[in-house]
Amino acid sequence: MTDSNNFAKDIVEAPAKALEKTIETIIKDEKKIASKKPFRKTREYFDVLGPGLITGAADDDPSGIATYSQTGAQYGFQFIWLSLFTYPFMAIVQEMCARIGIVTGQGLAANIRHNYPKKILYFVTSLLFLANTLNIAADLGVMAASVKLLVPGINFIFCVSAIAFIILLLQIFTTYAQYSKILKYLTLALLSYVFTAFAVHLNWGEVLSRTFMPHISGLNRDQVFLLCAILGTTISPYLFFWQTSQEVEEQILIGETTVKSRRQNVTKTELKNMRKDTWSGMFFSNLIMFFIIAACAGTLFSNGITNIITADQAAEAIRPFGGDLTFFFFAIGIIGTGFLAIPTMAGSSAYAISESFGWKQGLYLKLKKAYAFYGIIIISMIIATIANYAHLDPIKGLIYSAVANGCVAPVVLFFIVKLSSDRKIMGEHKNHRFITASGWFTTIMMTLIGIAVLATIL
Repeated sequence: MTDSNNFAKDIVEAPAKALEKTIETIIKDEKKIASKKPFRKTREYFDVLGPGLITGAADDDPSGIATYSQTGAQYGFQFIWLSLFTYPFMAIVQEMCARIGIVTGQGLAANIRHNYPKKILYFVTSLLFLANTLNIAADLGVMAASVKLLVPGINFIFCVSAIAFIILLLQIFTTYAQYSKILKYLTLALLSYVFTAFAVHLNWGEVLSRTFMPHISGLNRDQVFLLCAILGTTISPYLFFWQTSQEVEEQILIGETTVKSRRQNVTKTELKNMRKDTWSGMFFSNLIMFFIIAACAGTLFSNGITNIITADQAAEAIRPFGGDLTFFFFAIGIIGTGFLAIPTMAGSSAYAISESFGWKQGLYLKLKKAYAFYGIIIISMIIATIANYAHLDPIKGLIYSAVANGCVAPVVLFFIVKLSSDRKIMGEHKNHRFITASGWFTTIMMTLIGIAVLATIL
């Protein structure tokens, strides 16, 4: 009888136990899925990032790092609020550029050529080529100097040549799909400045206070020039041409090989992802500016070391306060950002000039199908390398570059706002009134900056 009762009990309890095990399995699976969800969302977010992230990170080139380092070393936290101030204007301009590329299926220079007098375009692209080449020359020099800090015995000229040669090989002989991934991962080099800022033990209460509650006193000539340099290196013409053309390259990568097909296949999801990419990229760019100024203000300015001119000098000067690891992070950041920014500058010149004359262009093309496009990149790199052989003063190079950019930026911004606000060109994707108003404000601001740069130099 007992065996019969046990048997009956097992029959009754078996489904309940099975159900209990099933529920436990489901809970475990749900927990696994939940634990993986943040990682999946992070991966999906990173997959969306592309031209915007690369453009934003490329803005923090070695010359930009030098400017931010000078700002922190000479004036402490006085101008750190600019990292917050420039963000929305930079993001709005780059979003307009990206939208022009996606909606029209063509780069910025091509759109200007089709809708406005070509003579103005030729003038602008000539100045852009000059400014970018001078900037590339200065960046190559700073990168080589940073390598010498890490490897003291290396020859400077050899280092400049090797860096230029590697960049050219990657830009010319890798596919666009491969190259865009390389550039995307190079953006991680900028995180070295976040590590640097935390390694030097800053007073974060003071840092945040000066960021959100700026104190502006009377500006002297040097401060005006530095202010112009910060805004000029943040909202820079080469970024306008680069991102517009990169959005087109992304469309070509997924099979939209004609202008017509690119115009017909614009989706709301594509524009939404573009905005996420662009605003994230510009946030990243300004965040790095914030950390560089903070690190140099909290160490160099606090200890009376204000004579910082180049980025490699900043790396060496910060060493006694942050140690060898901090020095290493700063120097590696300079080299990594150079490998990201230099091809962006050379590429933007090639896009702008090739589109101006209607030549075949694009990193998706092989060298033999776009000789003129790649020829512009090669010529720019050769001139920049030779300038270092001739011991170009990097500061003079950057000053001349700033003047050229000061002349180019307002003109190009005028075209960007006009193009992105035109219903005939952009259709339903034209600017909202707020975006247009912000664009015109930025154009006026950059015009005043250009005038101020000329006034401080002449």
